Amino acid sequence: MTQSLGRPAARHGGAVSGEPRRSWGRSLRSLVSVHSVAGQVFLLQLTLTVLLVVAAGTALVLQARDSAMKAAGQRSVATAEAFAHSPGTLAAMKSADPGAVLQPASEATRKATGVDYVVTFNPAGIRWSHPDPRLIGKHVVGSFAPALAGRTVTSTFNTSVGPAVNTTVPVIDTDGSVVGMVSVGITVENVNAGVSDRLPLLVGSAVGALLVVTAGSVLVSKRVRRQTHGLDPAELSRMYEHHDAVLHAVKEGVLIISGDGRLLLANDEAKRLLGLPPGSEGQAVADLGLPPHMAELLVTERVVTDEVHSAGDRMLAVNVRSTALYGGPAGNAVTLRDSTELRVLAGRAQAARERLQLLYDAGVRIGTTLDIVRTAEELAQVAVPRFADVVTVELLDGVMRGSEPSGDTAEMRRTAVTGIERKDVFYPVGELIRFVPSTPMAKSMSAGHAVLEADLRAAGAWRKQEPERARRILAHGIRSQISVPLSARGIVLGLANFWRMESTGAFESEDLSTAEELAARAAVAIDNARRFTREHAMAVTLQRSLLPGALPEQSALQVAHQYLPAEAGVGGDWFDLIPLPGARVALVVGDVVGHGVRAAATMGQLRTAVHNFSSLDLTPDELLSHLDDQVTRIDADAAREGEGDAARIVGATCLYAIYDAVTGHVTVASSGHPGPAVVLPDGTVTFLDVPVSPPLGLGDSMPMETLELFLPEGSQLVLYTDGLIEGRHRDFDTGIEMLRAALSDGADRTPEETCAEVLGAVMPERPDDDVALMVARTRLLDPGRVAEWDVPSDPAAVAPVRSACLRQLETWGLDGIAFTTELVLSELITNAIRYGIQPIRVRLLYDRDLICEISDGSSTAPHLRRAATTDEGGRGLFLVAHYAERWGTRYSPRGKVIWAELSPHAGEPEPAPDLGDDFLDQWVEPEI
Repeated sequence: MTQSLGRPAARHGGAVSGEPRRSWGRSLRSLVSVHSVAGQVFLLQLTLTVLLVVAAGTALVLQARDSAMKAAGQRSVATAEAFAHSPGTLAAMKSADPGAVLQPASEATRKATGVDYVVTFNPAGIRWSHPDPRLIGKHVVGSFAPALAGRTVTSTFNTSVGPAVNTTVPVIDTDGSVVGMVSVGITVENVNAGVSDRLPLLVGSAVGALLVVTAGSVLVSKRVRRQTHGLDPAELSRMYEHHDAVLHAVKEGVLIISGDGRLLLANDEAKRLLGLPPGSEGQAVADLGLPPHMAELLVTERVVTDEVHSAGDRMLAVNVRSTALYGGPAGNAVTLRDSTELRVLAGRAQAARERLQLLYDAGVRIGTTLDIVRTAEELAQVAVPRFADVVTVELLDGVMRGSEPSGDTAEMRRTAVTGIERKDVFYPVGELIRFVPSTPMAKSMSAGHAVLEADLRAAGAWRKQEPERARRILAHGIRSQISVPLSARGIVLGLANFWRMESTGAFESEDLSTAEELAARAAVAIDNARRFTREHAMAVTLQRSLLPGALPEQSALQVAHQYLPAEAGVGGDWFDLIPLPGARVALVVGDVVGHGVRAAATMGQLRTAVHNFSSLDLTPDELLSHLDDQVTRIDADAAREGEGDAARIVGATCLYAIYDAVTGHVTVASSGHPGPAVVLPDGTVTFLDVPVSPPLGLGDSMPMETLELFLPEGSQLVLYTDGLIEGRHRDFDTGIEMLRAALSDGADRTPEETCAEVLGAVMPERPDDDVALMVARTRLLDPGRVAEWDVPSDPAAVAPVRSACLRQLETWGLDGIAFTTELVLSELITNAIRYGIQPIRVRLLYDRDLICEISDGSSTAPHLRRAATTDEGGRGLFLVAHYAERWGTRYSPRGKVIWAELSPHAGEPEPAPDLGDDFLDQWVEPEI
């Protein structure tokens, strides 16, 4: 094994790298001999430790003694200063017997401070006090000249009690003369005693340190033995030789960098990859001549994993790990792997990833709306600049209108241009373009696949479209193009053109698939938007055909209305104004939940049903009850046809109100719809508390209730759907208060002004439901145009009532229709007297037409039928139907009313038709 591993090492060890490798091997072998001398090192270390401990102990003793002497001097100074300047010391020294005062004070101070003596003496050196009374009155030992001169002096000398640290402080009188002196001392013997007290601690610390060091040496020795696994030097040397051979044989560069940025180790492969010179070990990395980014990477403190960097003409995958993290000294372990051959594959993989990301983004961003133009713009925005520098999109005119493409692709309209600022280079948006057959655009449309023009400068066929524009395109720097048809379900919808600048590089054949994929995704979205546009147009057309175009003329109300569809599309809100006989008008507003064709068709069904029921002149509660039954039948039919719950009319609401211009009364009923608002002439705004029944189809045959009230002339009745006051971000109560505020102070507004004010103040910025609004200002019929008579149940009363009616017509200036009116009144009054019951009343109303009403207490109604040739009567209603514009019957709580409307502008009637038997035999009138 040693020989086989050694051969590669020998093969790499040439003139360039062999000597550094051998020197590194020798250094390794020198390391393995450490454990063989571990015992000798341990003994030497122990001896040095003992010497160091003794030296350190001696130094500590000397240092402690010196510190004690300094502390003794400081304490003697402090005591002497305090005693010399204490109150009473100066006075005692100036007294007749200083010793009597100073001796007890000195002794007290000595005992309190722990000094060895406190001595006071006069300027001549004669003591006033001393711990030994025998020395009082004798001359002091030593010189005190500096103290006599006024200075404090600290010194060590032999005193009467032995060597001591002594401080002498002068006591100075107010005139500056020295009155006496104070000496305080601490003997050297006491200082040494303090040091001796610390000696056991110092010796103990030294012994402890010796033990710790000894234990550390033992542990280090054991650790070395453990790390070498008990191997002898020969075994360790052989093992490291194997490691050396492997290190230089592997085809991966290995470097060891020290913490200070020096190269400690580089194997042969690392030197080859980095081009390191011989003898590079030991040099600073910055001095090896490497590229700056590579030199910085080798000494970085961050962890690097398979980062690819260039080194000359090579691409190296670099890994850097800190050796300190794995128990080693500060530095880096670096491995290098030559990945130059993978560079091309990596580039292709990166391009594939970018294309996949582009296609993913296209799937997310194209078709976010069902708007054809916006979808074309999204295609262009996704492709620029990641795939092309400029994108143009053209669509067939029919596609933009939502129509099914006809197959003629000769002309298309420019829909989107993205990526260029100049407007004169490409055809502008909205331009109708007919492509020449030789252009790539026309070729791609006819072939049904993408066409590549790699170099527009070399190609000439595309310039035939418009030479001057082609010149501007080339002058702008555009050099390459791909044209792709936008096809969905096998139908061509338009064309997408991708253009690249010279700086970007030409399109290649590999780009065709990407362009086709982008176009395919966009085509599906455009086709969806086209079909939505078509369905939306159909729904709008249906809805407009079902909603009232212009409200019918009438005199009872001044009306304005507004209908605003939601952003989501056509909905099922509707409104209506239906003139009723007797100067009355019906106001209707309703809402079908949902959007689209079904909602619009359902709305049309309900509106037609309301018109049909209104022709029966039903009260609001009766009409809504019939409408509820109608919705129930529609749902039942849908269920039988298998359409399921999706076809049910769920949530449809309706409000129906009848206003009578003669009396000023309004009767309102609601089926799940919010009540109307009323603006009185004085500006007061109220919301009518209409009894609300369940929505249509959910009433379960429950009885409807009505609200009846009087409205003064000039009041405004405001009807609306819930889309005006409710929304996704606004609740019902908030909308009601906003509507109330918009209607306040609006009594003087016209209905049109009220509509504008309400929509401007209450309408949500982005409504999610339809809004229908109708504002009606009330009017009252002039009392002078209303005439009434009571009719007794006597045929003889017909002539007087008829005469009174003719006089009223003369007063109104309606002489031209007197004959016709007389004929109609005679027939209707005679029938009421003959077949009806009291009370019988006649009422004439002069509005736009002349309205004749005959009421009685009977609930039976006449109708036309064929009359036999032998019948003596039964032809009166035929005459009424012939001469009246309209006629009919409505019921009241106490009977019925038969009415007929006659045009006041009809003039004298033409001669009556031949009433011979051949004609009149066809009709008969029943008894009432």
